[in-house]
Amino acid sequence: MKLKDWILERFPIDFQKFVEINERIFIKEPIPLHMKKWFYCMGATPLILFGFQLVTGILLTFYFVPSPEMAYESVRHITEDVRFGFWIRGIHRWGSNLMIIALLLHMTRVFFTRAYQKPREINWMIGVALFMLTLTFAFTGYSLTYNQLSYWATTVGTNMIREVPLVGEWLFLFLRGGEDVSANTLTRFYTIHIGFLPPILILLIALHILILRIQGVSEPEGYPKGHYSFYPHHFYKIIIATLFLLTLLTTLSVIYPPGLGEPANPAVTPPHIKPEWYFFPVYRFLKLVPLRVGIFSVALFLVGMTFWPFIEPWIAREKRRRIVLGYVVGSLVLISTLALTFWETVEM
Repeated sequence: MKLKDWILERFPIDFQKFVEINERIFIKEPIPLHMKKWFYCMGATPLILFGFQLVTGILLTFYFVPSPEMAYESVRHITEDVRFGFWIRGIHRWGSNLMIIALLLHMTRVFFTRAYQKPREINWMIGVALFMLTLTFAFTGYSLTYNQLSYWATTVGTNMIREVPLVGEWLFLFLRGGEDVSANTLTRFYTIHIGFLPPILILLIALHILILRIQGVSEPEGYPKGHYSFYPHHFYKIIIATLFLLTLLTTLSVIYPPGLGEPANPAVTPPHIKPEWYFFPVYRFLKLVPLRVGIFSVALFLVGMTFWPFIEPWIAREKRRRIVLGYVVGSLVLISTLALTFWETVEM
């Protein structure tokens, strides 16, 4: 009996129909003409980088030990002893940074081209949730190295979470597993990082892509109308982007390999405690205002960003006014974010 017949006897699937369906869904998927420009292909970049994060993260779990006594030593072992360990860790570390940058660029493009308008409001909200989950991924992952900076950054970060209205105290105790940063904190961050966040992120990514396929890609004004097939032009573009990102991550890992720092010491507070650069805007803003007011303002901003597709038409009913409002609000947020980031950077 042929292998094909053996499989068909147990899985009676019409392979010809299966191939036709996949060809119609993937190969011949209509892509708007404006997507030929690289500027409009930022949506695939975070997905590619997430794939790298998933693979390298799984490899790192084979050696990482989530305990205060062994966490730092296991990271050192990965970096210095394991063959290609520094490369895997470097791709994982730089990949998280590039993924956040790619998401910021993608969301900026979507906002200024107003691709969040009806009927794509839900996909914008899912995109905001994906961005927040990515930041949570970065925060929990950064804390696992268990060196001085990560330990005290975790301490400061969870202290800020305590000030969140309504749920702050509960979140604080849940994340730390008590009043102090301890073995419970490290175990919980590790569990959240590898067990809780990945399936949620994968589910939201799948939902994000599904809605995109149903609604179609938003076509900005001023571009010629028309479509082309996903394969071969767009397919090859994604392959090129994947190879470019892998080359870039490898280059960064070799030239700027991930460091180790000093082991965590709860008895010694470093003179300068700073979060990673992607938290600089919030960190600087919280220095300028009372902490509780700052936390409430950040929470309000996140709510406003999430529901912006519904807030914009409520504020401005005419299309021209909505366009002007979007450009004004987007420009103010972008300039403020860059200014706060630069301000905090120069004080390092």
